[in-house]
Amino acid sequence: MHTRTVDPAESSLERWGATVDGAAEPCLVIDSDVVVVAMSASFEQMLGLAESPVNRPLLDGDGVLRLLDFGDGNALEQIEVARMPSLLALSSGRLARGLIRIRCANGPGTFDAIAAPLTDDGKVVGSLTFFSAIQ
Repeated sequence: MHTRTVDPAESSLERWGATVDGAAEPCLVIDSDVVVVAMSASFEQMLGLAESPVNRPLLDGDGVLRLLDFGDGNALEQIEVARMPSLLALSSGRLARGLIRIRCANGPGTFDAIAAPLTDDGKVVGSLTFFSAIQ
């Protein structure tokens, strides 16, 4: 059995970021400022990103994700954005799950997203989110 030796000085963001970087599943890690720490290659490809999402804001003007309204397909209202599982995990410190629509390279995609808060010394420092496409 092989186990990774964990450097106690390494943060949970760094550990999970390294894991997500090599993951086959669509997933991402954000920090408490809602900046992308890591994103799996499969998720980058689905989104059609031309440049690395790392160190870019997840949302807002220059953000990596474009969240869409289920009803009219336009940009999601700010009050609804706060309910995104990645953000709920940050604000609540608890697991969060929900359906979201995202503008992807091949058009809008609907995903079941589940997010877990990441903590260091009992303080929420980010979140890890897995995305499962819904056909």
